[in-house]
Amino acid sequence: MNKHFKALELDKILDKLSDYAQSAEGKELCRSIEPMTDLASVQTELKRTVEAFGMLGRYQTPFLGSLKNVNNMLARADAGSVLSPSELLTVAEDLRIIRALQQWRSNQDSDASYTIDIYFNALRPDRYLEEKITSSILSPEEISDNASPALADIRRKIKSEGMRIREKLDNVIHSSSGSKYLQDAIVTQRNGRFCVPVKAEYRSKVPGLVHDTSATGQTLFIEPMGVVDANNEINVLKGKEKEEIERILSELSADAANDMDDIKYSCENAVELDVIFAKASYAYELKATEPKLNDKGKTDLINARHPLLNKDKVVPISINLGKEFDTLVITGPNTGGKTVSVKTLGLLTLMAQCGMMIPADENSKICVYKKIFADIGDEQSIEQSLSTFSSHMVNIVEIIKEADDNSLALIDELGAGTDPVEGAALAMAIIERLREKGTKIAVTTHYAELKAYALSTDGVQNGSCEFDVKTLRPTYRLLIGVPGRSNAFAISEKLGMDPEVIDHAKSLVSSDNTKFEDVVDTLEKTRIEMESERNEAQKARREAEELKRKSDELTEKAEKERDKIIQDARSEAMRLTERSKREADALLNELNEVRKQLKSKNLTSDAVDRARQSLKRGRNQVLDAAEPIVLSSYSGPDRPLKVGDFVRINNVSGICEVTAVNGKGRVEVRNGALKMNVKEKDCILTEKPKEKNQKKTEIKSRMSEPRTAASSSTRLDLRGMTTDEALDTLDKFIDSMVMMNIEEATVIHGKGTGALRKAVQSHLKGHPQVKEYRLGTFGEGEDGVTIIKIK
Repeated sequence: MNKHFKALELDKILDKLSDYAQSAEGKELCRSIEPMTDLASVQTELKRTVEAFGMLGRYQTPFLGSLKNVNNMLARADAGSVLSPSELLTVAEDLRIIRALQQWRSNQDSDASYTIDIYFNALRPDRYLEEKITSSILSPEEISDNASPALADIRRKIKSEGMRIREKLDNVIHSSSGSKYLQDAIVTQRNGRFCVPVKAEYRSKVPGLVHDTSATGQTLFIEPMGVVDANNEINVLKGKEKEEIERILSELSADAANDMDDIKYSCENAVELDVIFAKASYAYELKATEPKLNDKGKTDLINARHPLLNKDKVVPISINLGKEFDTLVITGPNTGGKTVSVKTLGLLTLMAQCGMMIPADENSKICVYKKIFADIGDEQSIEQSLSTFSSHMVNIVEIIKEADDNSLALIDELGAGTDPVEGAALAMAIIERLREKGTKIAVTTHYAELKAYALSTDGVQNGSCEFDVKTLRPTYRLLIGVPGRSNAFAISEKLGMDPEVIDHAKSLVSSDNTKFEDVVDTLEKTRIEMESERNEAQKARREAEELKRKSDELTEKAEKERDKIIQDARSEAMRLTERSKREADALLNELNEVRKQLKSKNLTSDAVDRARQSLKRGRNQVLDAAEPIVLSSYSGPDRPLKVGDFVRINNVSGICEVTAVNGKGRVEVRNGALKMNVKEKDCILTEKPKEKNQKKTEIKSRMSEPRTAASSSTRLDLRGMTTDEALDTLDKFIDSMVMMNIEEATVIHGKGTGALRKAVQSHLKGHPQVKEYRLGTFGEGEDGVTIIKIK
């Protein structure tokens, strides 16, 4: 592997990635992945990983575990060799995996199209060959009788001959004359021939061929002469069986050779899928996300985590490069996380260029570089007689030669290992040279000169690994824009160094350096204070958001309770209405009975008829009150409501008065003793209801002329009238509509028993001025109104 990639530990990442691949070929391919340098190629490969990541979240992981490389086997078959049963079963298993993989994809959403489908579509299963092999070969040691009719016939004959021999030998071992010569009354085989165990002293009594003797020499395994021909026949059949098996294997090998190109191509694509799904599985383990890629040198990692550190303990860092500055100088104490920071930057860039998702928050950005250089760690070489400084310089010389404007250079402890003054000067010169080439740079250092250089140079930014002076422990947080302190004195004192030694060391530090460190210390204290204030502000904001959330929940709960109260009230009203309806029906029945009795006595029944009509009107009014008619679509008032307005509300009987305007589209209304908080858009402006002492005048007016007030000139309310009164009023109303040249009007007859509705529609059916009519729809009054169109 490229030594720069190895310095960033890409090899360890690929080893871990290989653990998620299922096939041996997939594992090997994972370890050999190399970062791509073309933006389009990286985008395509990363997109495939993201698609597989999404598939893993919705479907079961496809199985590729037993996929093997059969290229050598197929090449030998193509050259005319006969593959063994074990090799042919391996080919069949690969074909099964290829078929299952394609089936796995086809079982998913067929309408969705993915770039990963290029591999699924390249799979070419051959179920015929797969089943031909598996039905012919039961195991590496056994060929099925069903492999061919000839093989089945040969084995049937072998079995038949064997049974015939056993019958003959059974007669021998169970006969009274023969059984006394045998060591055991059994039939056995030696060298593939059926024999019986004969006592050595009776060798002459049993004529036949001796095939074996026992270890003691007391037993001879003799093939009786009576079965020699049958055994010979079995051997001949076994020879034919072997020839037939060779022919079957040869035929299967030839079939596999004919399908060689498709099998090899399918296996290669299956291995590619194995690697892609390994990347997706590893991304799940790392809780990784898809970075946004670019080739403009801009990197912005948000809460990035080094993938080789424990994900539950690693401290996330946010690091950016290439937007406001092209060089980042990271300072801070030893073991504070400087090296991990630059390694995280380099390693996550390499992972993305390998088509892998990265352990960082969403919307993180990664630049695709042509070259990535890393000089990290102690590379002292005894063999090459190189010191640590010399070894680093060898690498840096190479970096300066090869770096360009599409390169990333990561250097740990730049200029260390030599005289501090010279080392700092050399470090600044190296940075300047790399910047001239357009290279993006991230370096770590302890030199105060480099901190000052970063503060005074455009395009160069300080970064520091935070250190808690109180606990004298690093927090491992990376702070951009703030130079860090080495804290050597504080750490040494904490570890037990004599304070006098510490004080003496401080006196030896130059005054310029002391002033600079004091400035850095002041900046650090100011940063901590500002961060504390920011945390307090964020806490206050979160508390305010929580209060708002609770307030919204209470408001929603109150609205639900209000709706429930209204619904319960409506249900109760319906219950009372049903009871009133039953009582009214019962009273009508009684009145009808009285009327019949009066007629039978030739008495007048006018008073009874009047009472009956009055009761019907009251009954219909009760029904309409319980199931109010909606006269509009409730699209909202044509002006903002104000206190004192009167409105109608959908599903609420009667007219309500606005008592308060709450803002945010809601008003408070009163309906009798009931107060409600409703949406303004559900209210329809209407006129103030008339007083009770006007009721008689209103009824009289309603009976004598159509209701054509200015606000509702196209509506006629017939509720409470007798049929004759209603039809007479309807005729006058239609005449006035014709005179006013109005084409459409609404006749309100109520729901009630439906008698008035039937009478109205029957009258309209033959009316010469009526073009057409229909029942109202939702928002118009439904079956409580009839909409008519005038000719």
